[in-house]
Amino acid sequence: MSIVTYLTQSGLLPADMDAASRNSLLVAVEKYQNELQAAVKNADLKLEVQWQYQVPELGEGGSCSLFGQLAAEPYDLTPILGGKTPANHALLARLGAISRYYQSHSQSNWFGIYQKRQNSAGETVLVKLSYFGEPSRAEFPLTAEFAAISNNSSVGLSGKARIINDVPAYLQQGGEYYTCDPKVLAEACIPLFGERGELVGIIDSEAFVKDLFHGDELALLIAAAMLVPVVFAAAA
Repeated sequence: MSIVTYLTQSGLLPADMDAASRNSLLVAVEKYQNELQAAVKNADLKLEVQWQYQVPELGEGGSCSLFGQLAAEPYDLTPILGGKTPANHALLARLGAISRYYQSHSQSNWFGIYQKRQNSAGETVLVKLSYFGEPSRAEFPLTAEFAAISNNSSVGLSGKARIINDVPAYLQQGGEYYTCDPKVLAEACIPLFGERGELVGIIDSEAFVKDLFHGDELALLIAAAMLVPVVFAAAA
């Protein structure tokens, strides 16, 4: 998928974007693509990977996370991935390389890579495979009901990016928002597309400052979103 195709399909290419701004964005995305591809290619597949991670307790009905209250048991990726196979180990190692590169080149405070999968209950969800930052929810239901309160689920259903550079203002205007961490002031959630244009997941980035997701920060996120599905496909 070309950069322009991705931007158009995700809704990240505004019709009123001038030629200079568009060219600047394309150049920045391509630069980060090349660097991310090198990071994935050089990933050490012998390193330990994170099969389990801590998650917050869920509130009544499981609709929201209780910030600062961790569940007694960590979330285990093994069942939803289908076992600790060499292919799944390589998948997590390569996604980890993308997360580490993103962390070292972004001012974001939180970042997560989610894949569309079926969980043990047979539900289609977005499952978090790699991340950095505070513990957060492992699975997001891909339902219209949950999409009404969650950017992740909304983007995971619609395939359209959602960027909120001022969360408090968004809430004051009546916007629905799934609060994982009250310190978050800006969030960018963008889709992941497979080679046929099908929706295969999302990536989400959150910052403790407003107005982060512009320019190079946005270009870096887009470059990651274009590479992650290639890593997914390699493990299939």
